Amino acid sequence: MNEVELAEYCRKKGLFREQIEAWKSVCLKANGQAFDQAKQLNGALKEEQKRAKQLEKDLQKKEKALAEAAALLLLRKKAQAIWGDQEDE
Repeated sequence: MNEVELAEYCRKKGLFREQIEAWKSVCLKANGQAFDQAKQLNGALKEEQKRAKQLEKDLQKKEKALAEAAALLLLRKKAQAIWGDQEDE
């Protein structure tokens, strides 16, 4: 609003110009804080997503290693069943 419109609005509503300016500054500060908080939360969310992705990769690696170890143990048992223990010779 320009000066004339603001003065007319204040007269109609029974307000002082200082009150309008104070409300305006409070609203602008509140919006700025909300923006800062949203920015911080987005940053934290991205960090947590990266961490979760890294943990998923680690889990997949460990699952593959565990499957490989289980397969080797199974093959060792089958080899021992077929050829017997090497200690018997």
